[in-house]
Amino acid sequence: MKNYSSQNSSISKYLWVLLFLFTTTVSLAQEANKTIRGKVTDDVTKQPIVGAVVTIKNSDPLKGTTTDANGAFKLTGISVGRVTLEITFLGYEKLTIPDIVVTAGKEVVLDLAITESITSTADVVVTYNRKEDPTVTINEMALVSARSFNPDDTKKYAGALGDPSRMAANFAGVVAGNDSRNDIVVRGNTPNAMLWQLEGINIPNPNHFGAGTSTGGPVSMLNANNIAKSDFFTSAFPAQYGNANGGVFDLRLRDGNNEKREFLGQVGFNGFEFGAEGPFSKNSKASYVVNYRYSTLGLLRNIGLDPGTGAATPLYQDLNFKVVVPTGNNGKFTAFGLGGFSSIDLLGKDVDTSETNYYGAIDENTRPRYRSGIIGTSYERNLSAKTWAKLSLAASHSGNNYTRDSIDLVTKAERLAGKGNFFDNKYSIVFAGTHKVSTRLSLGFGANTDFTYFGYKNTDFFSNNIDSVRVDRADNFTLSQGYIQGKYRVNERITLSGGIHSQYFSFNKKATLEPRLGVRFLVGKTGSINLGYGLHNQTLNTYNLLTRNAAGVETNKQLDFLRSNHFVAGYERMLTSTTKLKVETYYQLLDRIPVNTYPSSFSAVNIGATFNPSDEADLISSGTGYNYGVELTLERYFNNGFYYLLTGSLFDSKYKGSDGIERNTAFNTNYAGNLLAGKEFKVGKKGNVFYTNIKVTTIGGRYFTPLDLAASARRQQAIADETRPFSEKQDAYFRADIKVGYRKEFAKSTLEIALDIQNVTGNQNIFQEGYNKRTNAITYEYQQGFFPVPMVRYTF
Repeated sequence: MKNYSSQNSSISKYLWVLLFLFTTTVSLAQEANKTIRGKVTDDVTKQPIVGAVVTIKNSDPLKGTTTDANGAFKLTGISVGRVTLEITFLGYEKLTIPDIVVTAGKEVVLDLAITESITSTADVVVTYNRKEDPTVTINEMALVSARSFNPDDTKKYAGALGDPSRMAANFAGVVAGNDSRNDIVVRGNTPNAMLWQLEGINIPNPNHFGAGTSTGGPVSMLNANNIAKSDFFTSAFPAQYGNANGGVFDLRLRDGNNEKREFLGQVGFNGFEFGAEGPFSKNSKASYVVNYRYSTLGLLRNIGLDPGTGAATPLYQDLNFKVVVPTGNNGKFTAFGLGGFSSIDLLGKDVDTSETNYYGAIDENTRPRYRSGIIGTSYERNLSAKTWAKLSLAASHSGNNYTRDSIDLVTKAERLAGKGNFFDNKYSIVFAGTHKVSTRLSLGFGANTDFTYFGYKNTDFFSNNIDSVRVDRADNFTLSQGYIQGKYRVNERITLSGGIHSQYFSFNKKATLEPRLGVRFLVGKTGSINLGYGLHNQTLNTYNLLTRNAAGVETNKQLDFLRSNHFVAGYERMLTSTTKLKVETYYQLLDRIPVNTYPSSFSAVNIGATFNPSDEADLISSGTGYNYGVELTLERYFNNGFYYLLTGSLFDSKYKGSDGIERNTAFNTNYAGNLLAGKEFKVGKKGNVFYTNIKVTTIGGRYFTPLDLAASARRQQAIADETRPFSEKQDAYFRADIKVGYRKEFAKSTLEIALDIQNVTGNQNIFQEGYNKRTNAITYEYQQGFFPVPMVRYTF
């Protein structure tokens, strides 16, 4: 398959034609109705707040209302554009929500939580209120290395392409795996150290073309149009999260509009998609939201147009939904789901030998197929005025299979060279609860169990009729976890949080107990010093636990949890009401890392650096490593049409294999920097907007193991020189993206058109070394080149 930079002309041509057809067939409604509404609850007990005052800040005349007996509010007649919402209630801290985008095509529906004050009204002094910080997390226990994730940012910033993972790569301490995939590398850890959650459920890899042995892929199944505000953690995360050493992405799906039916149509590089939401009936408060997407290139091929990819056209489709049914006692029943299929045929005859690429080889046919999905249901309610509980049940499936043919370059004969089938079926039960002991002390507690039935078989077939079985096992295991955590506000300036997390892995009968601690000291009126510690453990990927050695023996089954100690110290300060500075330093100590039983440079900390799974056997949990660094975030929230995000990281990531030699990890780039900035310009008096933004990224080159040219020539394939592991460093990565767009407001609908120009300078960033058997030379394979991506979105 050709890389994307060589397909730009044909792909972009067809995208522009389809966008034109889409925009000329949308219908425009006639009546205006701009509304902001939602619900206000206590952040711990989830009880509705009755009588809270909700106002539009700086509106003239002042627009406001109060919440009703259910905590609900509704503001009508709001002009399109961006507004700031304030919620106040006696005895509670003020909540400010800036940068709310009001459009004609969609109502704004908010689910807001406010925190009870620990002082009487007369004693209140002006101090830093983290509730006014748009980056504040939903999880109140998080005091360090955490920020909220706003799905609108994936639509707003250049280069994000509506992908939550690609947007998260702009956060301090986070580096993308490479341009072709959205793997998340957190503070030098392998992307496999990430935990993905959806609606409180541990989920499989939520990406198209994403194998179960990885956590990323080229295209996300997560749709930014249906994601609500979520949380992202990079270290020392709260006790409710476990089985992860690197980071946590705790995602929430938004509720559908329960008063009005709304629709969305969108087309862009990620696909053609259609969304719908609304109440089940006119008098029902139950709601639904659903979104379906089909790959753009696949649709072009299906209607007889050539997208310029030959047979190697990526085909994928996905569906996500959420249904909410309110019940008594402030309860609600929720059902949700996410799933997708993806496939591609990489045929040797379609490989362009005039250029390097990392999608296929001239002497191979590879036909991978992927599938992944989760469906779940939950019920939550108040058990008392101070206690809230939620019970969730879910089932998930992830699987992929492939066949690989070897092609004789002389006779063009094909023979089966490899075949694999992998699946994981997981059934989950999750309980979570909160209890407010007092205005100062709140508790969280919960437990979850994941029962997994799996089947893996991976075989290589050689021309001498000898087969090599890497993995062949069908079995099951249970991973059970539990936690208790609490937050205590000593006074207005000192907040403590802490907890204990435990987990038990039935496959090898390993158990662990993990303390988590955090403290925040407010400094002056707008600053804080934050400290945190966490002990974290993670199981090795199931595939790697079952890998066979040369004698056909599964030698990795008794490997221990991979363990890491996280230490964090940081400083935050609101420089102005719209500008925040955050500096954080960290140290992570890794041990019990799987390495070979014999002296070698292999370590599990480097798994995930390539597309392929690791087949290392004969491992022992005696490896070590460390990551440390300092990070800077300077962020201006939207104000007067201007916003920016500046992040920078300086870090070091090292490990020791069984040979005892300290080396750089595969993810040690030493530094990373991102600058994202944008400006909106009002056009006319009807709320129409022209916008532009830019993203500039620079990342230090990765360390890699160079190829052995003589060995590669003998075996006619790329062979690494294992005598020099991670001894060479790639050139630094640089990429600039520019996005321009226009948002047109009609009476009851909104049309948005944008062009995202990726790698606008056409910089050649090295992906990896390759071996060209035709020329017997080592070549460089490059990442994405100049690539314009048009998009149109219509809401009505």
